[in-house]
Amino acid sequence: MSSNRMENEMETQFLDVDRIKADFPIFSRATKGKPLIYLDTAATSQKPLVVLKSLEEFYSSYNSNIHRGVYQIAEKATAEFEAVREKVRGFISAPSSEEVVFTKNATEALNLVAQSWGRSFVAKEDKIVITLLEHHSNIVPWQQLAEEKQARLEFVALDAEGNLDMEDYREKVVGAKVVSFTHVSNVLGTLNPVKEMTKMAKKEGALVVIDGAQAVPHMPVDVSDIGCDFYAFSAHKMLGPTGVGVLYGRHKRLEEMPPFLTGGDMISEVHISGAKWNELPWKFEAGTSNIADVIAFGAAIDYLSSIGMSAVRRHEIRLTALALDVLGREEGVTLYGPKSPERRGGVVPFNLKDVHPHDVAAVLDGMGIAVRSGYHCAQPLHDWFGIPSSVRASFYIYNKESEIYALAEGVRKAGKAFGN
Repeated sequence: MSSNRMENEMETQFLDVDRIKADFPIFSRATKGKPLIYLDTAATSQKPLVVLKSLEEFYSSYNSNIHRGVYQIAEKATAEFEAVREKVRGFISAPSSEEVVFTKNATEALNLVAQSWGRSFVAKEDKIVITLLEHHSNIVPWQQLAEEKQARLEFVALDAEGNLDMEDYREKVVGAKVVSFTHVSNVLGTLNPVKEMTKMAKKEGALVVIDGAQAVPHMPVDVSDIGCDFYAFSAHKMLGPTGVGVLYGRHKRLEEMPPFLTGGDMISEVHISGAKWNELPWKFEAGTSNIADVIAFGAAIDYLSSIGMSAVRRHEIRLTALALDVLGREEGVTLYGPKSPERRGGVVPFNLKDVHPHDVAAVLDGMGIAVRSGYHCAQPLHDWFGIPSSVRASFYIYNKESEIYALAEGVRKAGKAFGN
């Protein structure tokens, strides 16, 4: 069978990617004179027209502040904003919209937990457990807290493929005060058994915090079923605008925490003698919120819901399987992460022998292919592999098989250009 025929037959098994691409204005442009092949969704996703129109509609039709005005457009803005909170609740199967806190990104959400809950309840010699898979956003806040509180910070090791060493995890969570881990690695795509990990940590009485930035955009997520205390993710990785994050938190945990930021809107009363905090979730949403972008995030949720997250997940598994296959056959390529596409998200990191990742990315850019190169805000993970950096291709609903073959062709071209 010819490669073209194989590609065409495989396309029919996937989402209607050409139809989906038509919803994204950025794919109508050329880059370096070629159609854009965007393989960097792990950094940020592209935005469909419905999201862009939502932003335009807010600013042109009912731009006003929320939770304050009693005039018509202010009431509409408030209603639209709060409707998105309920959409988020349903999307991740949270028990209550009061447990959905809007932040500016997943990084802020994780910092909120470390700085508010952590400062209140972590004491000297308490144990905080994280893993070597973590993004810096789920490392540095715990490092800072451990230093401030003189607590112990321990890292769970990995196996040779980049899966968590579950025996090491089982040992380290014993006696832990806080356990925090990623749902899906932003570098390796490693899919962690978060429900099992949460159950083990809960048996020890630990607080469980999950970084879901690479999971919620790509697969069905049910925080109630997982059983965690906190779960963080960002809008911009799931077709929404930048500047919007979500922290799901158990009602009990949020109630026992002090505010992270103070000022307007997070208070119920302020007098010379002191202040009283607002109800949940507004206690943690100080000042004017990112109103337009939250409302546009709602349009992104609607778009993904219309496709179905199970369909998104199946599509990415197939793309990942193909990428592991075709890149694995390229001379000089080293792949990282779990071998099974079912055990990883739609992320494939690799290196090309004797060629710097930035040079590989530059050659690919010349072909209109956008990938990430560097250590992807996960330097300890790269240190563990003994490499300074890597090339990362990441996939989403607007990618198709022909783009994977183009990626392999570009890697081959980079190898030839640098003497491989």
